Amino acid sequence: MTENKTNEELDQQKNDQTVEAREADIEKDEAAIEAAEADIEENESDDEASEPTDPKDDEIAALKQQVEAEENKYLKLYAEFDNFKRRNRQEMELNNKYKHQKIVEDLLPIIDNLERALKIEGESESFNSLLKGVEMVYNDLVNTLMKHDVKEIESTGHTFDPNFHQAVMTEASDEADGTIIEEFQKGYMLKDRVIRPSMVKVSE
Repeated sequence: MTENKTNEELDQQKNDQTVEAREADIEKDEAAIEAAEADIEENESDDEASEPTDPKDDEIAALKQQVEAEENKYLKLYAEFDNFKRRNRQEMELNNKYKHQKIVEDLLPIIDNLERALKIEGESESFNSLLKGVEMVYNDLVNTLMKHDVKEIESTGHTFDPNFHQAVMTEASDEADGTIIEEFQKGYMLKDRVIRPSMVKVSE
């Protein structure tokens, strides 16, 4: 009886040792698996980090940058050309608007001389005939200028305006200060541009 019990205890001890050995093996295997999984994850991270880029992607990116740069150059050039056209158009319109200015400037001294001639007094019939001829020429010339948008600047009796008048003398008078009391030389405008300001005397 005692012998049988001893054998059973020996068998139990062997079984316990076998179980413990298997558990130890399992723990080793689990540790090995965890180590292997860690290695795999590390290798995958290294692969992702060191994975070479596709040369085609680099080429596409470079082409995109080139296209963008060329587009910016085109837009800048187009804006400059558009500004040039606008300035050129404005200059042409301005030149066309005042295209007669030089002719008008050359004719003003002639008009001044005709006006001086009309102020000369005489009684002979020949003088009156000559004066009438001068007056006709003067009127034709003034009317022609008016047809081309040339007009006289109003002066005497009006308030002095430095945009249209040139004061060459001041004088005390009964008129309000700044009133033009005498005109020495007529001023003229071509459309909205002053060709020559009126030369005037202003009250003070």
